[in-house]
Parts: sequence; C-alpha cells; structure tokens
Amino acid sequence: MSDKSGPINPNLIIPSGTQVVTLVEVRRRDGEPVRRAGSVGKIVKAPTDASHAYLVLFPDGEQASFHRQEIAIRKHVQSLNFDRPQSVLGDRDLYEYVIYRCVIGSRAYGLDVEGSDIDRRGIYLPPADLHWSLYGVPEQIEDVPAQECYWELQKCMMLALKANPNVLECLYSPLVELATPLAQELLDERARFLSKLVYQTYNGYVLSQFKKLEQDLRTTGELKWKHVMHLTRLLISGITILKEGQVPVLVVEHRDKFLAIRKGEVDWLEINAWRLELHKEFDRAYEHTKLPERPDYEWANEFLVSARGRMVSR
Repeated sequence: MSDKSGPINPNLIIPSGTQVVTLVEVRRRDGEPVRRAGSVGKIVKAPTDASHAYLVLFPDGEQASFHRQEIAIRKHVQSLNFDRPQSVLGDRDLYEYVIYRCVIGSRAYGLDVEGSDIDRRGIYLPPADLHWSLYGVPEQIEDVPAQECYWELQKCMMLALKANPNVLECLYSPLVELATPLAQELLDERARFLSKLVYQTYNGYVLSQFKKLEQDLRTTGELKWKHVMHLTRLLISGITILKEGQVPVLVVEHRDKFLAIRKGEVDWLEINAWRLELHKEFDRAYEHTKLPERPDYEWANEFLVSARGRMVSR
C-alpha cells in the first residue's frame, strides 16, 4: 500500500495545522517505545525544506519530531486503495471480458490517409463477483500505445443514453472485429439510444469548438484543420441521425470536401459559411424528426440488469 503524500513524494512540504498519521514508532533514548506507529497528531511546526523534521502535537499534549518519510497526511491514508490480492483481476486481465471491439476514427469514416492510426473502441463486461467486490472495476480499460479503449458496459450505455458522439459512432461502426452474442443483442437494439438529445449534444459541442477555433485563428492565425473537418462531419452526422434514425459513420457524399478541409485547401470563410448553413439544416431536422424526446431508459436498464445476471457464474 503506498501513500501519495508519503515516501513517494518526499519533497512535499506539509503545512502546519495538517493532521498526520505516524508511520514509525516513537521511542525514548533508551529504545523503549512510547508511541506506536499509526498515531494521529497535528503538525505545529513545518520545516522550510524536505531535509528537516516536522514537530507534531498529539491529543495528549505530547510532541515529537518526524521526518517527511515518517508521517502521512491522514486524509490521504483514509482514501488509499485496498491492497488488491493476487486473485483480483488487473486491467490487463479484464481484456478477456471484452464483448465488443470495433475500429473507429478516420478509418471507419473512410477519411484515412497514409499513416492514419487504427483506433479501436469497444465494451467489456466483468464477472459479477468482481463488480460487486470492494475493489470494483474501472469504468474503462485502455492501452494507449495500441490505441485501444474499452468502456465497462454500464459506462458505455450511460454515455450512449446521453448521445455521446464517440460512443454512438462506436455502436454503429462498419468495421466490427468482435461482437459476442450479448453484444449483438445490444447492437440490434442500438436505435433505442437515439433521441432528440442528439440535437443538444452535437450542436452544443460543435458551437463551443468553433468558438475556440475562431479564437485560435485570431490569436495565432493557425487552425487544426483535421479538427475542423471532424466538426463539420459531426454536424452532418447529427442531421442524418435526426432525419433517418441511424448514425452515419462511413462518409461518402462529402468525402472529397472533407479531405480538402483536412489538407487546409478550403478557405476558412467558406467553411464557416457551410457550417452556419448546416446549423440551419440541423434546426429544421430537429423540428421534423420522428425521434423520441428521450432515449429508452427502461429498456437500457433491463438490458444492463440482464447482462449483469449472465455474469454471475463467471
């Protein structure tokens, strides 16, 4: 068990008034212990550098001096993670429970160029006993060098219900590498995640990001053209979702224009004018969409409970 405020960060100066826990016994000069490790006290005098000692006051009025590696901040000690026994699965072991894996990003959009990364996303469903345990499970497991990330099922479903573009595109990716029967059940019902929330989520994100782009253009005169391309693509995606009730991933109709934007070959004023027209089209699509006001939370809850139940004996 390691303390983030303790030995691994010995140069941190803890201020006076901070409650600490002793990590060593206090002994008299003859070696007789007078205060055990784990005692709680308050720093009454802090050193000016990490090489000198702290003066700690205990509830009984006694004081003692300690070096930084001999004390830990009480709040940090109480928030430490449990020592995980060897029997508890680590993040790497959880890859065994991936139920869905697909390729997303430029390759899924059909906008990849030479050297484009292969980004994989998906879902994992851990054994029930691990999910119920004190140790719990991470909301996502990630292999950064391999460009892989897998959401725990509940996390994935919560994001999809909120119309998160990354998750919705993952569920609709045309490049599926793995889908267990359970995952296929989810994919078969993925339209239940779609609602008018798409308008709010997609529109809000694009508006905020274009505001930042305009600020960058004013301050630096430069733009991240790949980001500009994906923002306009996201607007078209949102419009299509409202009109057709499905998430378009593979770009066909506007592919050449998107690639020209990525290369910085399209004037910013032209792009911004197109973006404003797309916002208007988005508004009209919202007015006429047949999507419901809210996603199907009831079905999502039933599916999650059922999926959890299937992992009880794992």
